Amino acid sequence: MPETSVAHFYDELADDYHLIYSDWDASIRRQGDALDALIGQDRVEVLDCSCGIGTQAIGLALREHRVTGTDLSPRAAARAGREAARRSLSLRTAAADMRRLPFPDGRFDVVVCADNSLPHLLTEQDVHAALAAMRRVLRPDGLLLVSTRHYDDLLRDHPVSTPPQVHRAADCADGGERTVTFQLWHWHGDGEHYDLEHFQLLPAGGEWRVKVRRTTYWALSQDRLAGLAAKAGFVDARWRMPQETGFFQPLLVARADK
Repeated sequence: MPETSVAHFYDELADDYHLIYSDWDASIRRQGDALDALIGQDRVEVLDCSCGIGTQAIGLALREHRVTGTDLSPRAAARAGREAARRSLSLRTAAADMRRLPFPDGRFDVVVCADNSLPHLLTEQDVHAALAAMRRVLRPDGLLLVSTRHYDDLLRDHPVSTPPQVHRAADCADGGERTVTFQLWHWHGDGEHYDLEHFQLLPAGGEWRVKVRRTTYWALSQDRLAGLAAKAGFVDARWRMPQETGFFQPLLVARADK
């Protein structure tokens, strides 16, 4: 799929993205705390190169890191900036392709690419380009944090859907308005790529209004992604699991070579 389709997917989702979470503010704090613990330093320069509407970037800004957020989706990046400002936080945001990051060499102490964003890139060439760009903007020995779905399990089982998630507005009493989200996955013949249909059901005057958004992913195994990171100039790569970190997805943790 052309890269514009990924931007379109997240442009269309930007206003409703928080509804994926049962409590978005709690997720912001929880994910920021988990990533901060892995960073292990105070007030470092962080680039979140797939910031979306700001879940991880705002979480890290709450921990007083100096965060810059970029995303392929202009609408998502703009919302991240607004959400940070609403919380009286400083977060610089811009629309940018992670394969062509618009920053000087060695600009950041940490680069974050979370929430299964890297697997939107569908070829080794594009994944390598993104990882090489992340390496370029990191200082020597800088920290890389990449999270993906647990693709080793998914490549074995090839699931065709995700369970529905129900979000109830925080100001609603029991029985108040709810939204429902779930996904359908259509695997390609190679067994590695899959088309995703994201369904969002929203209440509308006693009926349900359905929004469907589509995009494509590459289910990268952990060994394969670690190998691509090594080729892009990262060392000491290891996978850290959710039960160890408290983050909701497996994290590839690596250092920029010196």
